[in-house]
Amino acid sequence: MSGRIVITGAGGQLGSCLAAQATDQGRDVLALTSSQWNITDPAAAESIVKSGDVVINCAAYTNVDGAESDEEAAYAVNAAGPEHIARSCARAGAQLLHVSTDYVFDAQPGAAPHPFEPSDPTTPVGVYGHSKRAGEEAVLAALPDAGQGIVVRTAWVYTGGTGKDFVAVMQRLAAGENPVDVVDDQTGSPTYVADLAAALLQIADDRVPGPILHAANEGAVSRFEQARAVFEECGADPARVRPVSSAHNPRPAPRPSYSALSSRESAAAGMTPLRPWRAALVAALAASGRVASPDRPIPSSRG
Repeated sequence: MSGRIVITGAGGQLGSCLAAQATDQGRDVLALTSSQWNITDPAAAESIVKSGDVVINCAAYTNVDGAESDEEAAYAVNAAGPEHIARSCARAGAQLLHVSTDYVFDAQPGAAPHPFEPSDPTTPVGVYGHSKRAGEEAVLAALPDAGQGIVVRTAWVYTGGTGKDFVAVMQRLAAGENPVDVVDDQTGSPTYVADLAAALLQIADDRVPGPILHAANEGAVSRFEQARAVFEECGADPARVRPVSSAHNPRPAPRPSYSALSSRESAAAGMTPLRPWRAALVAALAASGRVASPDRPIPSSRG
């Protein structure tokens, strides 16, 4: 088991789940919310990080649309903040796991889409993706030892239940009666937050070398297909979910058309691959009490 686990962004979706898992396992945990540790303040990291710590940076500016009009804030949190943490870890002799995103990738025109490996060139679209790539570069520059500074990319993280994530929203819509339009031209790797938290702790414990790992539930799926799966598992009619293009509902920031992540290289490095996305979805819905009962028929989307 690793040393003290220090978690930034502990008030967020991933940070809170990670803190709960680590605490339940009897670990020494220091979980700090963004108000308790403002990662954009370099002095804060200097006062918190100690020798032997494993710092897991879950803090991020995640408002993809907001980043387009507030580039300075996005870069302060997603690029400068991780650099401050990494430099403090280097000075203290601590390990850093920095959580990044699939948004550093996008399918290139004319190229056949394929799940991206850590070694693939990054091609971000939008300010959010560019700021996250800058954060990756800053961490790896400050901590060039692949065992001390590790970037862990994930994708489409959700908890379900009463939250604001995509699965939670689809759960609530599944309980209604109206049709739901969902984009079918964005493909990625949905990731259950509990599986991601467990992967981060395994990476820390086993000292899985980076410098970059991918931790996402296995498989590639469109938002439309993901939404239909939620409806099916909740016992709702998946035919109520209708496919539309991204142009149907324009957003300020572009989204990757394809950003699915592969775990092949990461598994070769020693990381335990996360289970398939559909199995993880079933587990997430069961945890939130919204999965269909075994004796309840699930409506077919065929016909």
